[in-house]
Amino acid sequence: MGNNLVQHILQAEEALKIAMQKSDIAALDSLLSDQLIFTNHLGQRLSKNDDLDLHRSGLLNINSIDLYNLDLITQQETCVVHTFASITGTYSGQNADGHFAFSRVWAKHGDKWQVISAQSTLLAQKDINN
Repeated sequence: MGNNLVQHILQAEEALKIAMQKSDIAALDSLLSDQLIFTNHLGQRLSKNDDLDLHRSGLLNINSIDLYNLDLITQQETCVVHTFASITGTYSGQNADGHFAFSRVWAKHGDKWQVISAQSTLLAQKDINN
């Protein structure tokens, strides 16, 4: 299951990245668990609906996401992803470019993988050595 699990998670991470960039609500709805708790870089706790509303409203607009230094911790039905990301975009019409550290917990729900927990931290600068 090890390599197969890693492949599924890498595919899910890529699908999530694309869905975030396109604000693809249907894809995000499928990739995010109904029980999602996302703690953003401001310390705010967001639900799945909160996150979808940001994309749906156009308040959050992501132009690009570049993931690097991806690490996976795998178990049978869960996987923890730690990654860094350079993101360009806007939030509420203001520039929101930055470098972030992300942690995501993926869990298998039926036959698909969904994010059940996520956390982001704003980095002072891009640091690919962490």
